[in-house]
Amino acid sequence: MNTPLSPATPIGWLLLSLQVHTERARRAPERGASAIEFVIITAILVALAAAVGVVIYRLVTDEAESIDIPDAPGGGL
Repeated sequence: MNTPLSPATPIGWLLLSLQVHTERARRAPERGASAIEFVIITAILVALAAAVGVVIYRLVTDEAESIDIPDAPGGGL
């Protein structure tokens, strides 16, 4: 009979896989980007997205203000 934490059960397999990945991460030399590098990259991308958003907003606002809206016939009543 399989116990709940046996690797033959879905939960047991998940826990075993998690343990294996954790041990590999602890033993492996540092590779890839660290957390601070991810924060810096994310900050740059957020700033770039904000700059693009501001440019688009200004372009749309300028075009919207240049639209000529005629007065309603009959004085708008």
